[in-house]
Amino acid sequence: MWTVVYIAQGKSEADRLMALLCEEGLLVKLRSLGGKDTGDLASVEVLVPAAEVDEALDIIQAL
Repeated sequence: MWTVVYIAQGKSEADRLMALLCEEGLLVKLRSLGGKDTGDLASVEVLVPAAEVDEALDIIQAL
């Protein structure tokens, strides 16, 4: 099951976080919030598998 670990304020922030988590060996999915009209400014959920939540949160908090 996928779990939200962060809500980024835009696609570029989400992409940077996804790259960082992937470098650490985590599986990551992004899910845009809002409609397609919001474009790159929409908030984006960063999700990881439930088993990787603690590790992902540790990485995010270290930023």
